[in-house]
Amino acid sequence: MDLSLNEKRLIKVLEPHKKYDPATLAAKMGTSAESVIQFSMLLAGRGLVHVEKEVHTTYALTDEGSRYAREGLPERQLLQSFEGRIPMADLTKHPLSRVGIGQMRKKGWVTIRDGMVEKTGQEMISEEERALREPECEGKGVSLLVKRGLLIEQQETRYLISLTPDGEAIAKKGLDLEAEIGTLTREQIIGGSWKDLPLRRYSLGTLPRKIYPGKIHPYQRILDEMRQTLLEMGFAEIYGGLVQSSFWNFDALFQPQDHPAREMQDTFFLKETVPVPPGFERVRDMHLHGGTTSSTGWGGDWRVEKAEQCVLRTHTTSLSIQHLVSHPEPPVKVFCIGRVYRRESIDSTHLAEFEQLEGIVMDKDVTFRHLLGFLKEFYGRMGFEGVRFRPGYFPYTEPSVEPEVFVDGLGWVEMGGAGVFREEVRAPWGVKHPVLAWGLGVSRVAMLRLGLKDLRQLYRTDIDFVRETSSWRPAHRASGRK
Repeated sequence: MDLSLNEKRLIKVLEPHKKYDPATLAAKMGTSAESVIQFSMLLAGRGLVHVEKEVHTTYALTDEGSRYAREGLPERQLLQSFEGRIPMADLTKHPLSRVGIGQMRKKGWVTIRDGMVEKTGQEMISEEERALREPECEGKGVSLLVKRGLLIEQQETRYLISLTPDGEAIAKKGLDLEAEIGTLTREQIIGGSWKDLPLRRYSLGTLPRKIYPGKIHPYQRILDEMRQTLLEMGFAEIYGGLVQSSFWNFDALFQPQDHPAREMQDTFFLKETVPVPPGFERVRDMHLHGGTTSSTGWGGDWRVEKAEQCVLRTHTTSLSIQHLVSHPEPPVKVFCIGRVYRRESIDSTHLAEFEQLEGIVMDKDVTFRHLLGFLKEFYGRMGFEGVRFRPGYFPYTEPSVEPEVFVDGLGWVEMGGAGVFREEVRAPWGVKHPVLAWGLGVSRVAMLRLGLKDLRQLYRTDIDFVRETSSWRPAHRASGRK
């Protein structure tokens, strides 16, 4: 059996029927403990040594956990801050109410009815409080404290190395510890002396240790690729704030003030307000009766107070219309990739915040066919060969379409919305030429490209996901094919 010099040295220092830790063996061999573990794993693969791996788990209090160990958990402190019952409005003034109220209800310590918080009398010591006193004892309480960030789990791995019977047999026969040559010089190769040298043998069947280079997150790489693709197609990028007034987010896009998208279940409303811009009357009149156009508007009521209310932007179209207002003359060809916010029930395909790609083109004589061409070209460059369109409806575009791409195993998948801005959107600002507009779901493109089934994987801090996702993708063909 061909063994390297280091493997022979390790067998030599191991005594029969004894177990050693890597540090002890490293001291005897004059090397590092990590190297000893590496040599041991190679010999274990040959059946000459036995490596025992023991993992010991311990727990340590975080700074916050140490404070609560002294003062009590937030729910216990909150419970002790009042007698019998207390109005919820008063209890929420306590600095620990944000955490404590939910934990008290979860443990059954209080009930909440008609705005009053009342003790139940069942205030026994919780599992978390027991674990806080004795964190070294594993159990449900410890896992709950770890989840709350009050305990840190620490793992220590210990190795014990010993000879197997086959290893002992080789050690008894004696081992030649002649130094081996691992690197040849130019002179040794040219002169032929390498033929008589004791060369170190290498196993091509043994995989080297994996090296993980620095890498951009897969989702960020796709965002950057989209941005570069649109820049190459002649677009310029625009930016804007996450907080927008309802005027720009809804009214300027001809969404009626009683539209369902404005309700609390779809929009995050803020207490701040922003004054409506000069010329808002033209938008108001467009809603009420169609202004100076042939439109009849939405009718009903239109209130300045509602237009001034701030929201977390529900789409990046609010940035597009503002750019168009400040650039009413052609040509305009811009895009925005930004985060938007909607009140969604979070699951594998929906999030409350996500990225959207928004683009507009305004120029003389552009048509609906140009819009379809832009979209087909973009999706083709992103690697989707099959692209089709079906009719859609959006309050601020007419005609409107929903682009779909074909994905093996899934069929046709809808990717967003697009259309031509209605006259009611353009006319108040003096924009006389057609405006092509689209909004596409970036995260959906990323899911399809990365083969994910859960949208939340794009945002998790999973180092293995980053490591295992390839950085390379075949170059696209410019005609909308891969």
